[in-house]
Amino acid sequence: MSQAHPAFDFIRSHHIPALNIGLEEYRHRVTGAQHFHLAAEDDQNAFLVAFRTVPQDSTGVAHILEHTSLCGSRKYPVRDPFFMMTRRSLNTFMNAFTAPDWTAYPFATRNRKDFDNLLDVYLDAVFFPSLNELDFLQEGHRVEFAEADNPNSDLVFKGVVYNEMKGAMSSPVSALYQAMTRELFPTITYHHNSGGDPAHIPDLSYQQLKDFHARHYHPSNAVFMSYGDIPAAEHQARFEDQALQEFDTLKIDIAVPDEQRYSAPRQVEDRYALDGEEDTSDKTHIVIGWLLDKATDAEAVLRGHLLSGVLLDNGASPLRRALETTELGCAPSPLCGLSDSTREMMFSAGLEGSNPEHAEAVETLVLDVLKQVAEEGVPQEMVEAELHQLELSQREISGDGFPFGLQLMVHGLSPILHGADAIEAIDIDPALAKLREQIQDPNFIKSLARQILDNPHRVRLVMTPDPKLSEEQAAAEATRLAAIRAKMDESHKQRVIEQAQALLARQNQQDDPEMLPCVTLEDVPAELSIPNGEEHQIAGMPATCFARGTNGLVYQQIVVDLPELDSELAELLPLYTEILPEVGYGELDYLQAQGIQAAVTGGIGASAAIRGTVADVQRDRTVFTLSGKALLRNHDKLGEMMHGIFTAARFDELPRIRELVAQERMYREERVTQAGHALAMAAASSGLAPNAALQHRWSGLAGIKALKALDDSLDDAAALKALADKLAALHQRLTQAPRQLLLVGEAEQLGAMRQALGQQWQQAPAMAAGQPFAAPAASGQLRQAWTTSTQVNFCAKAYPCVPAEHEDAPALTVLAAFLRNNFLHRAVREQGGAYGGGASFDPDSGAFRFFSYRDPRLNDTLADFDQSVQWLLDNQHEWRLVEEAILGIVSSIDKPGSPAGEAKKTFHGSLHGRTPEQRRRYRARILAVREADLKRVAETWLKTENASIAVITDSQTLEKHPELGLERIKL
Repeated sequence: MSQAHPAFDFIRSHHIPALNIGLEEYRHRVTGAQHFHLAAEDDQNAFLVAFRTVPQDSTGVAHILEHTSLCGSRKYPVRDPFFMMTRRSLNTFMNAFTAPDWTAYPFATRNRKDFDNLLDVYLDAVFFPSLNELDFLQEGHRVEFAEADNPNSDLVFKGVVYNEMKGAMSSPVSALYQAMTRELFPTITYHHNSGGDPAHIPDLSYQQLKDFHARHYHPSNAVFMSYGDIPAAEHQARFEDQALQEFDTLKIDIAVPDEQRYSAPRQVEDRYALDGEEDTSDKTHIVIGWLLDKATDAEAVLRGHLLSGVLLDNGASPLRRALETTELGCAPSPLCGLSDSTREMMFSAGLEGSNPEHAEAVETLVLDVLKQVAEEGVPQEMVEAELHQLELSQREISGDGFPFGLQLMVHGLSPILHGADAIEAIDIDPALAKLREQIQDPNFIKSLARQILDNPHRVRLVMTPDPKLSEEQAAAEATRLAAIRAKMDESHKQRVIEQAQALLARQNQQDDPEMLPCVTLEDVPAELSIPNGEEHQIAGMPATCFARGTNGLVYQQIVVDLPELDSELAELLPLYTEILPEVGYGELDYLQAQGIQAAVTGGIGASAAIRGTVADVQRDRTVFTLSGKALLRNHDKLGEMMHGIFTAARFDELPRIRELVAQERMYREERVTQAGHALAMAAASSGLAPNAALQHRWSGLAGIKALKALDDSLDDAAALKALADKLAALHQRLTQAPRQLLLVGEAEQLGAMRQALGQQWQQAPAMAAGQPFAAPAASGQLRQAWTTSTQVNFCAKAYPCVPAEHEDAPALTVLAAFLRNNFLHRAVREQGGAYGGGASFDPDSGAFRFFSYRDPRLNDTLADFDQSVQWLLDNQHEWRLVEEAILGIVSSIDKPGSPAGEAKKTFHGSLHGRTPEQRRRYRARILAVREADLKRVAETWLKTENASIAVITDSQTLEKHPELGLERIKL
């Protein structure tokens, strides 16, 4: 039996063979707090504590509390322990999440000392936060004068969450999701925006924040989860000593009730902001949503995912095919599919790029497909293919962006918080086995479709663009502020000024960092662990094989050195990579190809990568990669399919290509408000190196603008045929270029994989030697403003610097972290109100970049970037601050990925000169950086006259800043 700490009762344990982990359940004897431990032979230990949080309004109370609880606590009374710990830690993940009905505080690290440090800080933060009113004003909302000490200037709303949610709600998809949940849940917590609606955030009082914490952040309402090789009892000892011993049980009912069900379907109309556009045609979202079964029923969740996959997984799926091929809209809605993140699940289907008058026709289209499936079913192989996808997702060890242990915990968290059985929530193999039996009944899928059809709790949402909505919202905000100002007497105005002064003083106060625990450079591992591959030959092609613990999955890649291309074909490469896996090949049309892909693979994708060399960013190497993964039993079928796609892809299905271009346009446009800081940095860097210029045209703002123009031209049949011909020509060039293979799998699998591939590639196009692709020269310094529909800004500045092997590159890398930690976070986020801000050094393009994210300011932020450099040069700085910056960089370098992900990173890094030796050498040079190096490289390379600028903003904001002198480009 698993050992428990005396303060906890052991409840049960369960081994999950598919994941090779043990699930242990415990309960705290006094408070009833639950602890679920996932025991694994993995030194990347992870932890989270979560609370049911069920707001009853859209003030963002749970979200603002998540921010404010991390601003100091009883044991750690510093102003910003969370961000300070990100600098004093070797964590592989640190964050906090606010979901619609829970709030969680997770972290992961491979260092045991670091784990204990972070655990202590997290426990104190959630159970004993300071909740200082000034921190509430900073993180949540406040009113200030536009000129903080001038009572005659305008009043403005400020606050980090306030601006974060202004940015979030600038996204039409976010607005669409909030509208759908509001209508499907008319009476319970999901009716509200848990992140906070900017129109309602200022309604939240400081006392309401404190009351919400007292009610929700109690151990009796908490779930603790841990993962890794630290025994559960050791975690429990710290839970008890650091927090739980101070609490008694609390009778509390924060359960989310069942929603009251509609007796008949409803139709709803709403609007989203579309600034600067007069033509609103083909920009309406029409979505039909249903409220389904409880997400606490593991079998119901799997049935929902199976049906959603059958209907929508790929181009051969009946509902997706209908939505992709209809003339009623441009692309399937991003909301399409099953959502199980709420206590009762939602299923949605519809279109984007439509028009309001098509609402009834779109609803009829969706219902007709469901009726057809309910009456006729679907081919059994389609059902088997979707069950295969569920099985593969259960077995795959992922974790390249988010640690695997945390993925498992977060996946099970929501149903567990709502009372689901933890074993059933995390170990889905028994439910999969039952589902496999159920699908043998030919009426099974029919009955699932019938259940949706017969469900009257249905909403048809029509979300139309409104070019005036942003002006209305700004006017309403101005009216509200004017009303506040009208009630102010002189003493009230003085209190606002004094409050702003007090907040500024708190933001500038120098806390004693030694109050917080830390790791030091002495705790950094001596070596960087990098997997080794073996070189082989397969059918005359170089092949690199990595033996990795992939839990029964295999991964294959075809990697092609990009040949010399004319500019037209080169510009099409990113679109080609999106289209290639979605079209037919050989004798198969795209519907047949999509069906086979779902049945035997975990997905096939294509990509292109260009990186500057380690010695010269003006020279580069570009590769095209076709990737796939599958369960071991399907490795030969995966190889056959990838060979077929690579050698015989078809570009003659013109309607399919038209659909895919429209879908890609929609996806890329929606990315602007979600990843605007990355797009702004790419634009600012685009004049500095050929690879940066090409990235900007491929996946950046210039690429989005070009894709919109291409999509607008394709209603002309001749233009569509010309595009297809160019894609075919590009494909032909790639099939004749030098190529090699990458294989990743369990050691005992690799021999069979090589043998099967050797037979499959006997008949393949010959590889012709030729000139490699060379990106055109960059244009040089630029100053640009890209305008779009947004309530917030994204600012970036870029400086030309050096390649990876230059002696200054490590110092520039550390400098970015140093400026972010010690100046930019305070100036841009805390004082400026942006959701985020910082700096980074990109050795691929040799560019040092500053950025801000969801930022209410423009000119002042750009000035802060310059001031950060001057602050560095004008002051002496403690070694501790340099050490913290180095720790953050080393932590990111050492962060483990998935078994397959680390192999791919090693292989592709080596292709571009980032060999294991180079990576280890660069890491050692990072560890050797000192303060003098930071000042030297800043003075040498970060000269204001050399900076390029790019911002993303709206037209009205830009017009207020003529002093910036930026070239205006409408996105």
